[in-house]
Amino acid sequence: MKTIWDKMPEAKLKKVMRFAEGYKDFLDRGKTEREQVRESIKVAEKYGFKDLETAKTLQPGDKVYVNNRNKSLCLFTIGKRPLKEGMNILGAHIDSPRLDLKQNPLYEDKGLAMLDTHYYGGIKKYQWVAQPLALHGVICKKDGTVVDVCIGEKEDDPVVGISDLLIHLASEQLKKPGATVVEGEDLNVMVGSIPLKGKKEDPVKENVLAILKEKYDVEEADFISAEIEVVPAGKARDYGLDRSMVIAYGQDDKICAYTSLMALMDAEAVPERTACCILVDKEEVGSQGNTGMESAFFANAIAEMLDRAGEYSELNVRRCLTNSRMLSSDVSAGFDPNYPSVFEPKNSAFLGKGIVFNKYTGARGKGGCNDANAEYIAKLRNVMDKNKIAFQTAEIGKVDAGGGGTIACVLANLNMDVIDAGIAVQNMHACYEVSSKADLYEGYLAYKAFLKDMD
Repeated sequence: MKTIWDKMPEAKLKKVMRFAEGYKDFLDRGKTEREQVRESIKVAEKYGFKDLETAKTLQPGDKVYVNNRNKSLCLFTIGKRPLKEGMNILGAHIDSPRLDLKQNPLYEDKGLAMLDTHYYGGIKKYQWVAQPLALHGVICKKDGTVVDVCIGEKEDDPVVGISDLLIHLASEQLKKPGATVVEGEDLNVMVGSIPLKGKKEDPVKENVLAILKEKYDVEEADFISAEIEVVPAGKARDYGLDRSMVIAYGQDDKICAYTSLMALMDAEAVPERTACCILVDKEEVGSQGNTGMESAFFANAIAEMLDRAGEYSELNVRRCLTNSRMLSSDVSAGFDPNYPSVFEPKNSAFLGKGIVFNKYTGARGKGGCNDANAEYIAKLRNVMDKNKIAFQTAEIGKVDAGGGGTIACVLANLNMDVIDAGIAVQNMHACYEVSSKADLYEGYLAYKAFLKDMD
């Protein structure tokens, strides 16, 4: 099977490898949606983007962003045409499956301090035991202070984890199906075992609280207004003896978020149509909430921009949405030769063959999908061929094998043309996912081409 790697010029190979280094670094600095927003703003400001709140007017070539509660982000490069004529939009999500601490998480059990969790998004729960884990997030105190938390990523940091049952005592456990071999309520994170001297009740728990008080100046009650995520510890790494792939946590969907962001950063200084990149939260749990794609924040941002461009009306907001074109930049399931029975090879995505267009996702008769129009796909084919971009089309496995969804249908419900267009990933939703560096770079090129040439 031929891939992008075949006959790749040396000059492009160097670009692929260099781009992958930037990607791995970005993954390491942004494991959560809050960190992704923070790092994306840092990148954008280096490229001349400014907070929309500081802009009184907008002209072609202006670069602005809208930060929604530090958990989702929209970035725009204003084009030559009026906004009401629509935008070219790249939309990715920056949340990933994980474990969240409950609001009252800390307890002691038989001399061990533990944190109670609730899993976020679709996971195989058994994959999260016996792994080094890190704590990322924020603790918000009553006085308005926001404390950033990151434990387990530095070389000299401790890590935490969830125990697994030793094989010698696991005969009954191993009789259970995979879905219940580890139960959700058993995903309790071990964080300490040394008692605090002088404390008779829960001395180990009290010692953990003392450590948190010294390091972050927080009390146990502050967990109520905290968002702490438990994620795999450690850095993104090269995968394969030939270093052709990347293995890391959270590549669904940060691989598309990074390529979309960088495509906008490197887009034309003054595009014909306004170029937009959306980085959104809550996709893994249905896109609801005020930082998810179902919220009004995106339409509100368009209204604010129209106002600064001197074009605002409710009708122009609707015209802008209707006339926009979007790539829902989300990952696709990469064919896995270890599990061929769930894939249909003629309509599967393969690592190393370029960006993947999914006409539809969904499950059970395309339920919950967008199903892009053929006319729109024809235009996309033309853009890809014009720019010599390698692309493939795929479905998420065999009919009735499973399925999934993205933010595509949310934007399509606003009456714009939308298709899922992302990068193939193996081990999706596992602690460590795998992608091809060739696809990473080709995705970036595809998104750039879309922003420039889609009309």
